[in-house]
Amino acid sequence: MDIDYMTDEALALLKQMIAIPSISREEEAVADLLAGFIEENGMECYRHLNNVWCMGAGYDARKPTLLLNAHLDTVKPVKAWSRDPFQPVVEDGRLYGLGSNDDGASVVSLLQAFRQLTRTEQAYNLIYLASAEEEVSGKNGLECVLPLLPPVHTALVGEPTGMQPAVAEKGLMVLDVTASGKAGHAARNEGENAIYKALPDMEWFCTYRFPQESPLLGPVKMSVTVVNAGTQHNVVPDRCTFTVDVRSNECYSNEEIYRIVCAHTRNEVRARSFRLNSSHIDLNHPLVRRMTESGRIPFGSPTLSDQALMPFPSLKMGPGQSARSHTADEYIEVDEIREAIGLYVSLLDGLVL
Repeated sequence: MDIDYMTDEALALLKQMIAIPSISREEEAVADLLAGFIEENGMECYRHLNNVWCMGAGYDARKPTLLLNAHLDTVKPVKAWSRDPFQPVVEDGRLYGLGSNDDGASVVSLLQAFRQLTRTEQAYNLIYLASAEEEVSGKNGLECVLPLLPPVHTALVGEPTGMQPAVAEKGLMVLDVTASGKAGHAARNEGENAIYKALPDMEWFCTYRFPQESPLLGPVKMSVTVVNAGTQHNVVPDRCTFTVDVRSNECYSNEEIYRIVCAHTRNEVRARSFRLNSSHIDLNHPLVRRMTESGRIPFGSPTLSDQALMPFPSLKMGPGQSARSHTADEYIEVDEIREAIGLYVSLLDGLVL
């Protein structure tokens, strides 16, 4: 394995990706680029919408299947960028550009690892998938591709974790709460103030503690993040709405959390979705054991990924650092890509699932 050549090739591809704006739901051009790269390198490419994948030759239904997944889309660039976010530049060993860290480095590193691993027979089938709409948890991303793939046994999701394995990940549920009152003139003792009706529930969200805490993810976290009420200063508001961001651990499904919330609150509560549950993988899983035996340190991740949509065991591990994601002047170290390619190959080569 010529790791220097593979790194240079990955870096060149990543530069091309950065130069193509690929905001969530606008990934068509970057998907074209990646599909072209796959086909130019002699692999059969499959595509559905803006999701691109390829499979190792000689698929055997008797073997388990390992999915390597990373996402093509990026968030919108924040205003604080001091350089053009779509102009890839290498300075002092760092490649700057939107999506370089999240998640382009994982896209190209996993692809190089896939190419290397499929040169020899493995005890598993291998699928590489670069998916769309991860940043918005969109339904035209990984979720719509999984039914088109052979059954998946385990997944390795490339996300910036410093190449340490995230063996658990918090889920997400967004709640909209509505308190109803009765309008009246603020100067007189009339009406029912919807804000006052909402306050006890807001206080409950702030102070309630779920009994079960995760050793990896900690407690379920609920935060009131948006509040809307009132039309003008002299009118008692008849409606107050607020939004709650709920980050679940593996001890509770989103549906269970919702039922607990409804049992403790007075006002109308609606969940936007239950689909983004917490995920975790058994520490005795062969993939996790391979990681720990090599000195990798398992941890729980507070950030959400497409793992939430995977109904099979998965872990998250990739080059870069989560703290760089979604920030101005995002970058990836070239050496982090080199390390990732080498580690992916060494950890997965010969793995028995």
